Amino acid sequence: MDFTVTFWGVRGTFPCAYSSHLGYGGNTSCVEIRAGDNVLVLDAGTGLRGLGKRFLCDGVNRATLLMTHAHWDHVNGFPFFEPGYRPDFSMNVIARDLKGCDCIGEVLSDCMESPLFPVPLKTMRADLSFENLTAGDRLDLAPGLVVRTAPLNHPGGAIGYRIEYGGKTFCYVTDTEHVPGEPDKNILSLIEGADLVAYDACYTEAQFAERRGWGHSTPDEGIRLARAAGAGSLCLFHHDPDHDDARMAAIEREAQAQWNGVFAAREGASIDMMRWRQDALCTMRPVA
Repeated sequence: MDFTVTFWGVRGTFPCAYSSHLGYGGNTSCVEIRAGDNVLVLDAGTGLRGLGKRFLCDGVNRATLLMTHAHWDHVNGFPFFEPGYRPDFSMNVIARDLKGCDCIGEVLSDCMESPLFPVPLKTMRADLSFENLTAGDRLDLAPGLVVRTAPLNHPGGAIGYRIEYGGKTFCYVTDTEHVPGEPDKNILSLIEGADLVAYDACYTEAQFAERRGWGHSTPDEGIRLARAAGAGSLCLFHHDPDHDDARMAAIEREAQAQWNGVFAAREGASIDMMRWRQDALCTMRPVA
């Protein structure tokens, strides 16, 4: 049974096309899940453009896109998703209920209307469907493929995902802000016993103190939650655009000094969940 997690975009807030950021990656949030014959995509940041080209190379003709929320850095890759313009491709886009609109399709359509973008959503010839989700819902997407959800603490709201397949579990928890001294019970329940958790570790502790209310968390809090929930490993995700490779390496070292089950997400890394072990980071490999 194949169950792989591939990082196509690991940056938060704003894409970084700088040589100083190439080691960890500059594209915004986008993660690919392949579970047997099923293809899931988590968020549609700028990393979605590269993933779309991989889909064309691999002949992938259907996928499910799970959105955490609709802030710019999580949707700005959608207009550049090449399979969306192909009539032989189909995708169901699932997102939380959004105040002021019927569904995520309305948001994506607005993003592609003049004067913001030259090509409207109706130009996409793929079979696209849009579905609302309420935090706490369970999705049975295919036999043996279960997705559980939980609400996250983020301005405007967001949803975290737990993907279970083949006896393994990957959790995607971004974007969320913690309350110091009060572990988030929704997150603890979502990630309990998970093999691998990708967590919003955007800020250092010093940055967090200055940016309360901005909707993001820290490596320290991610470690506390992962250990309390009995998770196997923690992947630091949603890197701040001000954190270049040198700073990210220091953040990763500081986190690993607290717990050896943590590492920082790198764009282009792929993890085989069926062989994943806390002490086997060598299973990460660049995308060819």
